[in-house]
Amino acid sequence: MTMTRNWRYTTADLPKLSPFGSVQTDRISLSQFDGSAWSTPQLIPAADFALHPGSHCLHYGSSCFEGLKAYRWQDDSLAIFRPDQHAKRMVTSGELLSITPPDESHFIEMCKSVVRDSADSIPPAPGALYLRPVLLGADTNIGAASTPSSRSIFYVMASPVGDYFAGGERALRLLVEDKLPRTAPGFGQVKTGSNYAAALSITLAAKKKWKADQVLFCPSSDVQETGAANFLLIDDKKIITKPLDDSFLHGVTRNSILTIGKELGYEIEERNVTTDELLKWTEHGEAALSGTAAVLAPVGSLIFEEKEYTLCNNEPGPNARRLRQALIDLQQGVAEDTRGWITRI
Repeated sequence: MTMTRNWRYTTADLPKLSPFGSVQTDRISLSQFDGSAWSTPQLIPAADFALHPGSHCLHYGSSCFEGLKAYRWQDDSLAIFRPDQHAKRMVTSGELLSITPPDESHFIEMCKSVVRDSADSIPPAPGALYLRPVLLGADTNIGAASTPSSRSIFYVMASPVGDYFAGGERALRLLVEDKLPRTAPGFGQVKTGSNYAAALSITLAAKKKWKADQVLFCPSSDVQETGAANFLLIDDKKIITKPLDDSFLHGVTRNSILTIGKELGYEIEERNVTTDELLKWTEHGEAALSGTAAVLAPVGSLIFEEKEYTLCNNEPGPNARRLRQALIDLQQGVAEDTRGWITRI
């Protein structure tokens, strides 16, 4: 006997899930580390989540998070994309921030439990269920500015989302910032809220003056990333991006695009790029931002020293579209997973 699920969202409902991340499911999965072991995860109403006002995370920034997606495939089966890589990155973030992180299996099982619990809320393609795992330092000593939290709280929440480009795919405008850094030295690879907060006022100023979507941080002419996504240069033959170091986030989508690109015949160059080379590239190539939310978002113009440089006539480029579609096909079960990137539910 075939079971038919009553899905909460259909394709027609996707516009209701905009802006991205503005709708959340009713329950979260929660686990706590008491200094020696993690508790058994529990599904609780999101409204019941309580945090002491003296919690270490609120005063001293001991917090980090991840962002990944689960998908409803055409056969109504459910799948999560590369949760193991997000689990490993959270371990790195936790260690650098001196917060005890969950191990990989604990992380993945809690993500799975939220997907199962929220299954009815997963929209069809091009929608998805966006998962937000969060790790917090939970000690309540407000005098512990120089002491790490011995206790941790880990929870996973979920947000049914539509297509990031719900208003139609468009090329983004970036302001090139060659003086200010995005993060404190050594912490660019950590997915912590303070990094995003540090870039926010700079981004808001760029939006106000230049109508820019993001700021591309290039301190001392070193092209790194924007406030919320990795940055890639693309043309018909190659993909160029900065090699991994501690100045920027080690994106799972970035890694996925580079892997797929190599298999499609692109030459992959992980090397440093200067602002001079970046501006020269606009004469013939494409640029894109990679991240979980938008997958691969095309860049149409760069603004540097009050001059605008246009790429691909300010339209999405064919190579970025090709790479983006190849990744989306894999995530949504259209293409075969030959790399073990898909975790079925």
